[in-house]
Amino acid sequence: MSIKIGAEIDVKAISHKMYDLISELYPICRSITGDGVRKTLYYVQQHIPLSIHEVKSGTQVFDWTVPKEWNIRDAYIKNCQGEKIIDFQKLNLHVLNYSIPVRQNVKLEELKQHIITIPDKPDWVPYRTSYYKETWGFCMSHNQMMEMQDPEYEVCIDSTLEDGSLTYGEYFIKGDTEEEVLISCHTCHPSLANDNLAGIALTAFLAQYLSQLKLKYSYRFVFLPGTIGSITWLAQNEVNVNKIQHGLVVTCIGDPGKSHYKKSRRGNADIDKAAIHVLQRSGQDYVIQEFSPYGYDERQYCSPGFNLPVGCFMRSPHGTYPEYHTSADNLDLVKPEYLADSLTKFLAVLNIIDNNNKYINQNPKCEPQLGKRGLYGAIGGQTDTKKRELAMLWVLNMSDGENSLLDIAEKSGLEFDLIKETADTLEKFDLLKIPPNPRV
Repeated sequence: MSIKIGAEIDVKAISHKMYDLISELYPICRSITGDGVRKTLYYVQQHIPLSIHEVKSGTQVFDWTVPKEWNIRDAYIKNCQGEKIIDFQKLNLHVLNYSIPVRQNVKLEELKQHIITIPDKPDWVPYRTSYYKETWGFCMSHNQMMEMQDPEYEVCIDSTLEDGSLTYGEYFIKGDTEEEVLISCHTCHPSLANDNLAGIALTAFLAQYLSQLKLKYSYRFVFLPGTIGSITWLAQNEVNVNKIQHGLVVTCIGDPGKSHYKKSRRGNADIDKAAIHVLQRSGQDYVIQEFSPYGYDERQYCSPGFNLPVGCFMRSPHGTYPEYHTSADNLDLVKPEYLADSLTKFLAVLNIIDNNNKYINQNPKCEPQLGKRGLYGAIGGQTDTKKRELAMLWVLNMSDGENSLLDIAEKSGLEFDLIKETADTLEKFDLLKIPPNPRV
């Protein structure tokens, strides 16, 4: 059973399950380390048998060091009447992520130096971090800050920053070969539905579906904190990353924006060609971006020392939609229909990757006589007869052991699924064969 959309998978039903998982994960306060990440991975484990890995603080990972572990129990700001004007329990974005513990009374002017707002979005709370500088702070709406009039406030951040570990999850599906497809998402953001949780949910349910299939490639799914997580994973798995033949970073795939694909550093890897082929034939508007060393974890996988064929698939890229890294990136922004559309495109890309074989024409001297073999009309029904006959001619002509099915689809201007269906039929009639040890 190949990767495809049809009777085997109900994308609409799965999209609602994805949204339910996003809703379950939304209240959890995540960061690059800590119990929030572990709790998140526990929820993912309810859907796939995820292996959990812990890497100790202080571990050297290339030019970086695994940081201390951060955990938080509570935080608030109280006014002179003892009322909480900021409450971490109601919105975890209110605390500067990785804030050191503090409990004291602070003058208003001093407190404002520890408060972050978005003046041009006065009702939204920003999401900000301080991973590698020990400080403390609060995030609130600009309107909230402007209402603060008391001369002094009680502030409390009940957190710990101490030696522990960095946590990531991994799930491996064994295919027919040891060559791998890497699917990576980040797990480090707190209550942000699109930038983080949508990617986690899609990755989890994509893995669940693929685990039921017979696959050519082996598939490795990693759930890890952004930047330091992928750096740590690469350092821990450096001896085996040469097995990765294709890869995708999954992020921001639940919002209403058009689909974007950011190419790998190589620019012409098979994953790049497959993603572009799918988007060009999606019937929707889309954007193809060239690689840049700024963005998500693709920049680590594509660093020159690895240069892995890993692209990034998203809807609205980071920083391009107003709700990005704010309290407005909530459960109202992400919709099941956008999740379903993204999942459909992911499946289409992986369908190409896993079925993109090379063939040899076993009757290469001139065209074989198709009529006497009953091949006319053998592919599909009676509709698009000329298109299907043209597909047979293209596949026969280009199957020289050098061109892949995707190459043929691109050169012919025909969709990959038709080229694959044609190749399957011609193979049954002994006109094609897959060469031994094919290189795709």
